[in-house]
Amino acid sequence: MGKVTGFKEFDRAVEPYRPAKKRILDFKEIYTDHDEPLLGTQASRCMNCGVPFCQSGEGCPVYNLIPEWNDLVYNEKWEEAFHRLMKTNNFPEVTGRVCPAVCEGACVLGITETPVAIKNLEFAIADKGIESGWIKANPPKKRTNKKIAIIGSGPAGLSAAQQLNSVGHNIEVYERADRIGGLMMYGIPNMKLDKSIIDMRTEIMEEEGIKFHVNKDVGGTGENSIAMEKLLEDNDIVLLSTGATKPRDLPIKNREGAGVYFAMEFLGQNTKSLLDNELKEDDYIDAKGKDVIVIGGGDTGNDCLGTSLRHGCKTLTNFEILPELPSERMDNNPWPLFPRVYKVDYGHEESREVFGKDPREYSVSGKEFLRDKNGKLTGIKTVKVDKDFKEIPNTEKIWKADLILLAMGFLGPEQYLNEKLNLELDERSNFKAEHNVHKTSHPKIFAAGDCRRGQSLVVWAINEGRAAAREVDLHLMGATTLE
Repeated sequence: MGKVTGFKEFDRAVEPYRPAKKRILDFKEIYTDHDEPLLGTQASRCMNCGVPFCQSGEGCPVYNLIPEWNDLVYNEKWEEAFHRLMKTNNFPEVTGRVCPAVCEGACVLGITETPVAIKNLEFAIADKGIESGWIKANPPKKRTNKKIAIIGSGPAGLSAAQQLNSVGHNIEVYERADRIGGLMMYGIPNMKLDKSIIDMRTEIMEEEGIKFHVNKDVGGTGENSIAMEKLLEDNDIVLLSTGATKPRDLPIKNREGAGVYFAMEFLGQNTKSLLDNELKEDDYIDAKGKDVIVIGGGDTGNDCLGTSLRHGCKTLTNFEILPELPSERMDNNPWPLFPRVYKVDYGHEESREVFGKDPREYSVSGKEFLRDKNGKLTGIKTVKVDKDFKEIPNTEKIWKADLILLAMGFLGPEQYLNEKLNLELDERSNFKAEHNVHKTSHPKIFAAGDCRRGQSLVVWAINEGRAAAREVDLHLMGATTLE
């Protein structure tokens, strides 16, 4: 505990984003440079609780040693703080940027005061590690004769690959996209996570001996496909970390046709074009000059808002079927549960700056997409709903739109990979495998991440990858040193 009275003396203060008017002009990260004196003061607010709920089941999914590295930052021992952070988290430079900070929701100080700025501290420690060269390749001293194929290169697949490689197994990762990173590459836009960070990590993992294969669609039927049977034949274990990439649709009248797209089509194409040619080619869904409606809140919906603004959309509206959240915790949402309260994310702030108002419209449900006689999208008809999602009479409304983005979550993994395997699925169509066991109904196949647990956070995917790696190592070797 760096400063015994720190939590009494100092208020919460977080590092600001770049000004909204400036940051919408580019796809550079929204963050400002780290303020070490500010961070030292914020670290001093940590109370080193007898029971640190930030590390509990309601707090950090990877059980980060938060009080320890808070104390080290306060005492300006940044390198030690970095090594404590890396002990539990494979990619803190990612989670420090994109995690919603469930740890802060469980911070004991948050019962009566504002919580410690844990996310900012994690972010800064990780960046300090990059700048100082503390993140570097650490290949295993000896290899086993075990071969493991990992399908999918998102946070679950990469964390499992890193863990299994560290104990000497021979790891090959198969990714169907043209770049490594999965959701971190094409699901999270550049202004939240610059892709040079993913590239840096990939290069380090290659130095450590992990082999990556891009444009390889396991179980697919195209020219880049690889048969699952071949991977099973050539490897001791196959780990599925394909993500939950089947989007939830809105099957109302006039759904088919141009103008209505899934959020990941919009975000993925934008990032690919940005990386390939800086958006100079007509190879992405462009929101410039359009009346844009985003259906669905959450991080993905917010990322659609931010991307549309950077394209230069004409108007921007965000439908949420849920009612507006309260400003403070309700009785049914007590500490240390993650606080379900009203928040303004970067996209909402930017929309306010450009259009003078928050883009969100609450308790709205789509009834019909509207198209002209040529099939061109012109808008959407909606209706207001009550707290039970029942339609409220006489509340229909027409909204003008020539681009509508569906950001309503995901329904589980795509199933073509499983057509020949016939793995047992759970009631939500995820690959059935118990958490912290991760074995599927096939003796050589394990599963981790969103394809096992359903749509979730990057930090939960890292948890799953680490847990699956431990179980795979134990399965192969009869014992394991992995945490």
